[in-house]
Amino acid sequence: MTVFKGTNWIKNVFAKTSGAVKTIRLGNLTARMKSVGMIDRSISRLGVYKKQWLLGAGAFGLLVSMSVGGHLYVKENMNEVYHVYVGNKEAGVVSSPKVVERFIESKYEQLEAENPNVHMVLNDKDITYKSERAFKIQGDDQAALKALEGMLTAKAVGVEIRVDGKLIGVVKDQATAESILNRIKQKFVPKQKTEGKVIALSAGGQNLADSSSTRLESAEFVENVDLRRVDTSPEAIADPDKIVKKLETGDVQPTKYIVREGDCVSCIAEKFNISKQIIYENNPWIENDMIRIGDELDLTVLQPTLSVRTVEKVVENQVIEHEMVYEKDDSLRLGQVKVIKPGKDGLKRVTFRLTKENGNLMQEELLDEVVLVKPVPGLAKKGTKIVGEGTGKFAWPVVGARLTSSFGKRWGRMHKGIDLVGNRKILASDDGKVVYAGYDEGYGNHIIIDHQNGFRTLYGHLSKLNVVEGQIVEKGEMIGQMGSTGDSTGTHLHFEIQKNGVPRNPMGYLSR
Repeated sequence: MTVFKGTNWIKNVFAKTSGAVKTIRLGNLTARMKSVGMIDRSISRLGVYKKQWLLGAGAFGLLVSMSVGGHLYVKENMNEVYHVYVGNKEAGVVSSPKVVERFIESKYEQLEAENPNVHMVLNDKDITYKSERAFKIQGDDQAALKALEGMLTAKAVGVEIRVDGKLIGVVKDQATAESILNRIKQKFVPKQKTEGKVIALSAGGQNLADSSSTRLESAEFVENVDLRRVDTSPEAIADPDKIVKKLETGDVQPTKYIVREGDCVSCIAEKFNISKQIIYENNPWIENDMIRIGDELDLTVLQPTLSVRTVEKVVENQVIEHEMVYEKDDSLRLGQVKVIKPGKDGLKRVTFRLTKENGNLMQEELLDEVVLVKPVPGLAKKGTKIVGEGTGKFAWPVVGARLTSSFGKRWGRMHKGIDLVGNRKILASDDGKVVYAGYDEGYGNHIIIDHQNGFRTLYGHLSKLNVVEGQIVEKGEMIGQMGSTGDSTGTHLHFEIQKNGVPRNPMGYLSR
């Protein structure tokens, strides 16, 4: 405003000066002198206004400088703090959320040190923040954390394990629960294996690779297993080893028995209504069924709470026994044999599917068999044929037979034959003479046929015997009825082929 006022005044001064000059031109010296005085006064007055104008401009600049500097000062002193809430209640004001986060971490470390076997949690999920920005505002970290400590509560949480809805126990966390289940499962999961060895075939000295492989197709629990996170107390958290034992044994108490006079393995099994297999497995020191008075037997029958069902695919190479072709020769004595040409065994690859529960074989299915090397029959001459002498070629003793258990080691013991199901009529596998038709505790009702050529066949667990000792039978003749007598777990035929008193794999002699 001062600047604009000064400018207008200058214009007026010059206007007045112009009039004074005109008066001088008229020669009026007095008027001229007055005009000169007026000009001097005007110039003097102009200097005053010039000073005022400069002072105004300087003040304005000072105000601008002060405004800019003040703005920077305020900006530099603006702070942001955070209000901390637990639920709807404020704990205090902190300089940064990281202060609270570090505090929470230290609290968890303290809880873990004080409760190493328990999973403890805080209600830190309820913590929220609200930021505020103001001039020179400050937070009080220590006061806020002190208040926060009184507002935080700790509790124990665990994972409960239920089997078919039944509570087994509560463990520390999910990882512990899964580790327990994995321990149960791995106990019965077979190792994947592929192994081979070279065997010499008996007749021709030919070497073939006898390989076997096992591949796990599935492993799952029979029962329904449920894992659920729950609030608990430190005292309720169970020891993982105890949970494993409970799942494996079902809390069954041990059963001990002291052998008395007159006891035998089968007698004890019958007395306690348990399988002889249980006695053998629980007491591996028993050999050849030899037990003595005073021996302590473990007769505990475990009833696992959690069972594992595995399905395995097993591929085995099996030897195919070669046949002997016999030519009758009246010049040879009865029963005398003269080998003209030795035979050669063959080889076939057999594929099984085994279903087990807790390692016990429940089902065995023959999937495929492929002949790798065909057997070469041998040629021999023997004395005049007598009634009941076998041909050396064996037929299936069951029509429509299905294999349920193969030859070899089963449950840690040798299975001397194969188990078959199918038509209930049992047929003689070859010509021969019945040398036994009776009962014992192992095979139940069974028949043994001597084929008069070094071979014998055995037919076990029959429900009915159709022949008697001394009877001559022909191949394909019905000799009995399939059953489940003796040490048997279901209706089937146990069939053995023995050569010179040694059990041989019937699958090497039978052809599909």
